[in-house]
Amino acid sequence: MKPITFSREETKAIVADIQDYFREELDQSIGAIPAEMLMQFFAEKMGAYFYNRGLYDAQALVRKKIDDVSDEIFSLEQVTGSSR
Repeated sequence: MKPITFSREETKAIVADIQDYFREELDQSIGAIPAEMLMQFFAEKMGAYFYNRGLYDAQALVRKKIDDVSDEIFSLEQVTGSSR
């Protein structure tokens, strides 16, 4: 799997979220560099789990949509002499 990378803007937003979490939930401050290192650690070690979950969810959605389309197509079937 290709490494998960974020744009500079995304990285800044994630770092800010990590800093907010540390301040609000742990009553501690964390600098931008340690927060970015923590983000990179989670992306490297756990990113594949989140990525795969997204794939599974997308796959389930596509499967449901295909079933819906199949049902719609089946409902268009016309009565013929052989289907009595």
